[in-house]
Amino acid sequence: MTAVTTNIPPRDYRLSEENAQKAFDRGLASAEWYHTDVDRKTMKALMKRSDGPAIRDTVIWLGFLAASGAGVIALWGSWWVLPFVLVYGVLYGSACDARWHECGHGTAFKTAWMNDAVYQFASFLVMRNPVTWRWSHARHHTDTVIVGRDAEIAVMRPPDLLKVVLNFFGIFDVWYSLKALLLNAVGKLQEHELSFVPEAEHGKAVTAARVHIVIYAATIVAAIAMGSWLPLILIGGPRMYGCWHMLMTGLLQHGGLADNVTDHRLNSRTVLMNPVSRFIYWNMNYHVEHHMFPMVPFHALPQLHEMIKHDLPAANPSIWHGYREMIPAFLRQLRNEDYYVRRALPPTAKPYREDLHEI
Repeated sequence: MTAVTTNIPPRDYRLSEENAQKAFDRGLASAEWYHTDVDRKTMKALMKRSDGPAIRDTVIWLGFLAASGAGVIALWGSWWVLPFVLVYGVLYGSACDARWHECGHGTAFKTAWMNDAVYQFASFLVMRNPVTWRWSHARHHTDTVIVGRDAEIAVMRPPDLLKVVLNFFGIFDVWYSLKALLLNAVGKLQEHELSFVPEAEHGKAVTAARVHIVIYAATIVAAIAMGSWLPLILIGGPRMYGCWHMLMTGLLQHGGLADNVTDHRLNSRTVLMNPVSRFIYWNMNYHVEHHMFPMVPFHALPQLHEMIKHDLPAANPSIWHGYREMIPAFLRQLRNEDYYVRRALPPTAKPYREDLHEI
């Protein structure tokens, strides 16, 4: 693993026409990305969709969500409620992100309506407009961590570490999400949303936001009428008190690595995780593999990892190990935003592309 410092103009993360043009001029926007060679027959088998694994996991997820929610209701007012609140919070406020993500790709289930149903439900739980965020994530995959193009860069340079810490409790994230939903609900899309959401989709985005806002408003009314926090603990609140696992795993995806490159081995990180975290995260810990081949379903990512790991940087063996790599990089970026971690490739890997635009 080596650390790299470069001399690049200060980053402007706005999704403006000017910044988009700069990215296009440098060959970064809508670029041809590096992919590890996998023969067509093998890739076709890996990309095969199946309802079985996703139905199994979704039944488990919703079953535990319902059971823990019932425990919260039954034990409300007692200290015994705390374990149920913690479990419910993570299943609501963190597992929703991975389900939103994978069903948004349309790869979790073979049956289209199942993907869409879980996607819509998970979008509500994670407080994301299902229309605008579908287009945002498509851009994220087209222009992954490209400054001025990617709207989903979690930690910009230099990093705002206070914001990162507070987002483990959803402080900023929930505020921005609700603000976006409220604006969408009154018929307005934010400037950055207008840069990637087609005009034909604007009406759908407004309708979806209004549905979400009506449900949140009804929840607040119920809480006031009952004189209890219980409705908010069950609906909306878990997006704050239960999002810590989502942040813990999500930051590892790209944190501290290169930006403005067209090789996912430079800007994405694969981390080996325990079975519980892998279930909550739905195998998105295989993040280099996912970005290289986004149409491979979550349940096939471990198999894909074994097939192509000879061409990838060594996976971080644990979440803790990933943070030991990432946090020092964030601290260095406070002093020098051009600093990043570039992990060594194995001798069996093809070398990094040494393009003019590469860091």
